[in-house]
Amino acid sequence: MSFPDSILSAARDIRLFVTDVDGVWTDGHITVHADGTESVRFCVHDGYGMVQLIRSGVEVVVLSGRDNPAVRHRAERLGVSEIHMGSIDKAPVMDKILSSRGLSENQVATMGDDLPDIAMFERAGLCFAPANAVLEIQNAADWVTPSPGGSGALREVCNLLLAAQSATTS
Repeated sequence: MSFPDSILSAARDIRLFVTDVDGVWTDGHITVHADGTESVRFCVHDGYGMVQLIRSGVEVVVLSGRDNPAVRHRAERLGVSEIHMGSIDKAPVMDKILSSRGLSENQVATMGDDLPDIAMFERAGLCFAPANAVLEIQNAADWVTPSPGGSGALREVCNLLLAAQSATTS
């Protein structure tokens, strides 16, 4: 897949990737079982992209509005270093994430799919949305992936960030 040159150029400085989960790592559907527990599905291709991104030296942080043990388990298994769950108001959490690292806006990328993610977009230099994101998020994004959340969108962003990182080192 080829990526827009302007987005690749902006992605060269990215050191931190903050991502929502529901609708980004997943297709946004939640299965509620009779006992009240929930389950979600993840795309293995997305997971491999995340592992490769982390191995390249880009730090990944999860910032999800819902608190779901399956999400925490998946993120930890992939090697995500910091996980914030259960905060619909993402602004203060995002501010804390950024202030603790002393990064400039152009060193931060984010990915979201719904209105609570606007707060993440307002604090990042590069913003991504999956193809099935709500219109307001698509309009605020620097790049909308061809694939929907849970079906390769996260992998596409990881591939873009990895391509930008390798262009920096070559």
